[in-house]
Amino acid sequence: MRNAALVLGIIAGLFAMVVGFFGYGYTTAVEHFGEIDGFARQVDNVGELRLLSVISPLLILAGGAMARARALWGGVLMLVGAGGVYAGYGLGFFTIFPISMACLAGVLAVAAGKPDEEKAHF
Repeated sequence: MRNAALVLGIIAGLFAMVVGFFGYGYTTAVEHFGEIDGFARQVDNVGELRLLSVISPLLILAGGAMARARALWGGVLMLVGAGGVYAGYGLGFFTIFPISMACLAGVLAVAAGKPDEEKAHF
């Protein structure tokens, strides 16, 4: 389960990073070029979206990388990162896969109570 959490967490983090790049870039482009009626308008909380665009993928990637050595910590980080992506972008076409994969990886990492190694996290 730890290996599955590691792989799913890293893939989810990379997808979330792509979503974060576009979200941060969109807010920057609208700020620089201005709003276009019917095409592009600025989001309500620019600072919050930019912060979540950077922090959430990092939490998911770090949690995925930690899943083998510290499954509980890694799982919690992935679940918090998935919550951050959901809080920033909601559940849509481009966010359904990073959120669902990060949640699955987080649950798998937390559920790895009896690891292959001698040391359990509970």
